[in-house]
Amino acid sequence: MTTPQTNATQNKRPPRQERTGLTSTGVRKAGSKSGRSRAREFALQALYQHMVGGNTAGDIDLFTRDLIGFNKADSVHYDALLHGCIEQANQLDALILPFLDRPIAELSPIERAAMWIGTYEFKHCLDVPWRVVINECIELTKEFGGTDGHKYVNGVLNGLASELRAKEVQADIASGKVNVVAD
Repeated sequence: MTTPQTNATQNKRPPRQERTGLTSTGVRKAGSKSGRSRAREFALQALYQHMVGGNTAGDIDLFTRDLIGFNKADSVHYDALLHGCIEQANQLDALILPFLDRPIAELSPIERAAMWIGTYEFKHCLDVPWRVVINECIELTKEFGGTDGHKYVNGVLNGLASELRAKEVQADIASGKVNVVAD
């Protein structure tokens, strides 16, 4: 025979969190993410596998497409990021390097992958505004990286935006959408 729960038992539950679309750490909840945001997440994880495990893009792609939630990702954007970043790794590193204060080998794989994604999107995904690119890469680094890695990624990508998307950045500064982008 079961006994009904008392009010005391019910009151021991933690209070319900507001449904703001963010977790307690400030990261967006999975349900509030766009297909492109999900594609970036899967691409970041795939690039991590490539950097750390040395796996090929084809093997990583087969594995990733079977993961739960991949069907909600923008698979075309994922393909572009995964294959484009791996194929252009040396060029992406060359663009990132002048904005670093340490050797590229000392970057965490998550920071480096987020910077690759951001740099690739600056160059090849002109339909994505530069501020969105930076924000998405910051969010990726917050979710998967170390404590303050997102600040470093932000600084590097802000510098790159001024170089790779100069007209777009200047137009936003002129219109008052952003104050000043750090060099």
